[in-house]
Amino acid sequence: MMEKQCKTILDKYRKGNGSVISILQDMQEEFGYIREDAVNWFSGELNIPASNFYGVTTFYSQFYLKPRGKNIITACCGTACHVKGSAPIIEKLRTDLAIPEGENTSKDGKYTLESVACVGACSIAPVFIANKKVFGKVSKESADDMISFIESKKGKKNGK
Repeated sequence: MMEKQCKTILDKYRKGNGSVISILQDMQEEFGYIREDAVNWFSGELNIPASNFYGVTTFYSQFYLKPRGKNIITACCGTACHVKGSAPIIEKLRTDLAIPEGENTSKDGKYTLESVACVGACSIAPVFIANKKVFGKVSKESADDMISFIESKKGKKNGK
């Protein structure tokens, strides 16, 4: 099954040079992350070392080597958010969403909790983004409202 999807992607780029980024973008769109078996398949088909694919994947933050959850929560860890208490809120979310220590995604694939250096909204710190909706001045208590938003039809990713 993976091979058929990869062949469709490959047909778009077989004759072009510098196609690694484009292939990775399409691969991630198709599978939701950069799959090792798909990288190895493209590497063999194009005679490009797998390390070239992984070099690009690890350089750009837009690529993911592990599956992500259906709902994405981004926590700002910039100075203002840190000083205003983002760390205990992140830990609360990690516990409430059953995200294992050392992982970003819940085992059921429902949530991914990721941290970024700064979202650029320091005046409303601490800031979290849930499925592209910004939540400012978040507290441990109001973090539950963010989860309720996600669970509501309005907050479902892609309206699903």
